[in-house]
Amino acid sequence: MKGSNVLKRLYLLCSFLLISQLGADELGGILSKNKALLFEYDFQGNELQSDMLSKSWINPVTVRYGKDYTTRFKTGTIDTGNFSVYIDQPIFRSGGIYYAIKYAGALRGANRLDITLKRRQMIGDAVSILFQLKRIKLEREKMQYQIKNDRIDIQQKRDSYEAGLIDSSFLDQAILKKSQDETALLEMKLKAMELRQHFSLLSDKKPDRLRLPRLKLIDKQRYTQENLELKRDSMRALEMDYKEKITWAKYLPTVSLQGQYNNGDLNPLFPSPNLNEQYYNYGFTVSMPLDINAYSDIELSKVEKLKAATEVLDRKDTVNEEYDWIRNSLKILDKKIMLARKDEKVYGNLYRVTKNLAQAGEKTKYDAEVMKNSQQIRKIDQKIYAIDKQIQLLKLYIRVENVL
Repeated sequence: MKGSNVLKRLYLLCSFLLISQLGADELGGILSKNKALLFEYDFQGNELQSDMLSKSWINPVTVRYGKDYTTRFKTGTIDTGNFSVYIDQPIFRSGGIYYAIKYAGALRGANRLDITLKRRQMIGDAVSILFQLKRIKLEREKMQYQIKNDRIDIQQKRDSYEAGLIDSSFLDQAILKKSQDETALLEMKLKAMELRQHFSLLSDKKPDRLRLPRLKLIDKQRYTQENLELKRDSMRALEMDYKEKITWAKYLPTVSLQGQYNNGDLNPLFPSPNLNEQYYNYGFTVSMPLDINAYSDIELSKVEKLKAATEVLDRKDTVNEEYDWIRNSLKILDKKIMLARKDEKVYGNLYRVTKNLAQAGEKTKYDAEVMKNSQQIRKIDQKIYAIDKQIQLLKLYIRVENVL
């Protein structure tokens, strides 16, 4: 038993890796060039903003050059120039600098995951449209068989009506049923056109030329570990944790160094041997703000931290419920496929019996044709349910990294 379980797990893992590779190769470039570029710019912008934020604790160096002119003195116009470099840089913020760098890293990771999730959702939307197009194609094929049965039903009821065996209401219902099915067929065609239009907004590929992936159920543990929403929320919680520490540090002592270099012309009318054209000013300051809103600010950051941590717990519950719900829906779809397969066999047997009776003159060829069409309908139903399973599985795959 243990050996079979190990082999089963290895099989599932290999299947998952194979599906991941196929999905990346076939559908990684399904989005249009513009959509792909927009996401690429989002990733680049996030990296640059995070880099800026991680270095925001470093104050800029001020470089200044100025020249003054005065006509105050009778000797003529006197000009003096001055060049200076000034810096005021905090070197200690009671841990605030360290946590500011950590905060920037957590924010970078959370935003990257959020962008990745949005990109995968858009890819999932495009793939879902492909599945829906295939489903509608099967639905139209199924409806065409149904309309064939409607026509046979009308013909049979017309014969019975003309023979006085039934009243006109039965014939009227049969005609109405055919009209409704033909209208539904037109609506399917319109829906397919609408889906193609939506697909063109997401991708510049031809939907008929794209091969759909064959998705299988992901292991629940793998789904939980790789879930993008859960990873993003966990990173947001870490971000809020660092933000709380930054808020605390903001109201604690800060040590800063100041330095200034000056190179300026001396006034030629007031020469002094005690003054230098080039000199330095330097020193340090220790400061701590006394803010009436400090307590509220710290408490607010604490509340945000607790809220983010609670959202992670809530997301875990949601992820588990999503997985269980989809797994249960797959079981129901499997039962539908099984029932359709049984019906297909039943109609197949009835078709053979009816065909033999028709050859013997006890049934009409229309009776045999109805059984044959019904058999084809149930065969198509199995394919439709299989696509429904893929659409359900896609809901899991778009929330997991490194797939599709």
